[in-house]
Amino acid sequence: MTQVTATAGGSALAAGKHSAKVTDLTDRIGWIVGLALFVALVYWLMRQGWQWRRTLQGGLPELPQAPEAPAEPLLTMDGRYHGSTSAGQWLDRIVAHGLGVRSMVRLTLSEQGLDVDRTGAPSFFVPAAALRGARLDKGIAGKVLTEGGLLVVTWEHGGTLIDSGFRSDRAAEHPAWVEQIDRLSGDSVVVFTDTRPGTRQPDKEGAQ
Repeated sequence: MTQVTATAGGSALAAGKHSAKVTDLTDRIGWIVGLALFVALVYWLMRQGWQWRRTLQGGLPELPQAPEAPAEPLLTMDGRYHGSTSAGQWLDRIVAHGLGVRSMVRLTLSEQGLDVDRTGAPSFFVPAAALRGARLDKGIAGKVLTEGGLLVVTWEHGGTLIDSGFRSDRAAEHPAWVEQIDRLSGDSVVVFTDTRPGTRQPDKEGAQ
């Protein structure tokens, strides 16, 4: 009798362990499914926000393209394009016409303007007359780098002042770009009194 009882108890214990394993597996699958649904929801909301911004910025004209007969380059740079925002507002991302897509880039500056040749995203050209200056900064479009690690070019397009952020593969080149772009901009340089991300406001704007 004792042996039968022990055997029955062992069988019940084994059944309990098996049931626990099944329960743990079910809980784990439930957590994974829940996490996947949450990630999908976040992605959908981000996509909807992107589409909403694109709709709001629908009035921005098509981006100009580089002239067929380019002038002699003043400076060239290989690096990354980190995005564009409304001038002085580092989180107000501009996504129209592919400006919201981060990409590899080759910049060429000439007396004609700034040629932005991007890989995997639309390229564009900023005529010299549309340049409004350049500065060293650390953040744009939600991307934060080291202090002065970002070259931010301010330009005007369709009546909108735009900041575009670039980082050279050789960051030591940035000051030379600021100098040359400011020279081409002339009296149209836009000066910001506060360089902290998200708090900068135009101090003055020259004749355009």
